[in-house]
Amino acid sequence: MANLTGKKVAILTESGFEEVELTSPKKALEAAGVRVDIISSQKGKVKAWDHDHWSIELEVDKTFDEVQESDYDALLLPGGVMNPDKLRTEPRAVELANQFLDSGKPVAAICHGPQLLIETGKLGGRKMTSYPSLKTDLTNAGVSWEDKEVVVDQGLVTSRSPKDLEAFNRKLIEELGEGIHNRN
Repeated sequence: MANLTGKKVAILTESGFEEVELTSPKKALEAAGVRVDIISSQKGKVKAWDHDHWSIELEVDKTFDEVQESDYDALLLPGGVMNPDKLRTEPRAVELANQFLDSGKPVAAICHGPQLLIETGKLGGRKMTSYPSLKTDLTNAGVSWEDKEVVVDQGLVTSRSPKDLEAFNRKLIEELGEGIHNRN
């Protein structure tokens, strides 16, 4: 396992994230020495969704207005159906996603997480995957969509669903270790 002590990752989320799509990458990152902050529009706690019911609550470390892209080395976007749909309507969340994509820092999105990235208008020409129901949305955004457990394109890491978490976590950590990716 890579030692990434000193690195910081921002997890943007709202209530309604798929529990394991946040907790599994967070645990893997922390095991590699990474500091992980949960960032939301609201203070207090965000509530997880677990397949078909509400689940655990996690403490929000900071709000969107308290952070900037330069505070972090990577961005993580968990899925769930509700969470990404809420995030894409938050102007500050879209702005942060835009800044991460511009920076070349790793951006990782699983399942429905890429919905926020669609709002940036910066996915044209990228290779990605997602939950299958987003294929048309991503294709319409200019993405070359692939049905694989994990797709990496210049630091942009995407996976389809919780069943892909092992590969997703591994590639997220690998890309974080590589650092900034310059797109030509």
